[in-house]
Amino acid sequence: MKRTTIYLEPELEVLLKLEMLRRRQPMAEIVREAVYAYVTREPRNAPPGAGEFASGRTDTAARADRVLQDTGFGQAAAGGPAPKRSQPRRSAPPTKRTRR
Repeated sequence: MKRTTIYLEPELEVLLKLEMLRRRQPMAEIVREAVYAYVTREPRNAPPGAGEFASGRTDTAARADRVLQDTGFGQAAAGGPAPKRSQPRRSAPPTKRTRR
């Protein structure tokens, strides 16, 4: 075994010492068990949608501009770039309602 040093918050040290007394085991054994349980636990689930559209390529992020250009993303139907709006669209002013 290899010797190592860990730093604990005072509250955690107290809890660990209480556990050591309760189980009548050395602190090092309890820490080893806890670390082993942590690092060998089941892997977390991937976020929803992760891997759903796997292309089989690993360089997509590095070539994102090229991929978007090749697929025509951002191009208008006529083949040129999409027109830019000079001002944002505004909704029509509210109409005055009359009671009947």
